[in-house]
Amino acid sequence: MRLPNTAHESRPWRIREIAPDFAVEDVWALPVHGGVDDFHMLVDLMESLDPATSGSLPLRVLWNVRDLLGKMFGLGRVSQTIDTGGAELRGSLRIPGTSETTLAGRLPEDLRHSTADPDVGSSGASARAVTWAPFVPLYRTEDEFAAELSNRTVHAVLHLAWADQGGGRYQGQLAVYVKPRGQFGTAYMALIKPLRLWVVYPALMRQIERAWSMREAAKASLPAEAERMAGGVGVDLEAVGPFDVVSRLQQPGAE
Repeated sequence: MRLPNTAHESRPWRIREIAPDFAVEDVWALPVHGGVDDFHMLVDLMESLDPATSGSLPLRVLWNVRDLLGKMFGLGRVSQTIDTGGAELRGSLRIPGTSETTLAGRLPEDLRHSTADPDVGSSGASARAVTWAPFVPLYRTEDEFAAELSNRTVHAVLHLAWADQGGGRYQGQLAVYVKPRGQFGTAYMALIKPLRLWVVYPALMRQIERAWSMREAAKASLPAEAERMAGGVGVDLEAVGPFDVVSRLQQPGAE
């Protein structure tokens, strides 16, 4: 469900101090609920999504059309990050109105290297070592995750949060911060706004809801499935997460 910007801006998220010169473009309540300690599951879920291959047909088509237009008009591919772009892109696209090419330099000391925490990714590796394309992770706290994107139209930040709903319940929240690159970037953002609101986000919400429902089902069956994965021997359940079970259940021949 789309939320008013105030639903995000009224909370003391750290991103506000890091990107005060960015505008909040979109805020969505995610179809994801859990307890205080479940935020890492949302990060795992978002890390595993690939709109170009696993989203709905309209979303896949839109994603691939954007890549085609990027190739035709020199905008870069949507999946091309500031870390993996060509030499002409890497480190050369400044954040509009600044001399910076990344927000990493704005991070306070306690947030620097926070995405290197092994709990960020289900693989146990640094978030910078897993595929977040087209975004590059910036920081991670107990209830926030932020990643940035830089291309020829915009510098943007994807922000995930674990919003307290009271009574020990939390809900995922997604916000997008942007700084368009000049008039062309502003016009481009305006052009794709209907597509974002009526195609991209609804498809993304459905994809997230399906994945989270699978996660809940896997969590319920975790002990038994973990035992089967371990071949009947003892297993550390903390080391076998629900998404490992989901992956196992999706394999051909899995019961």
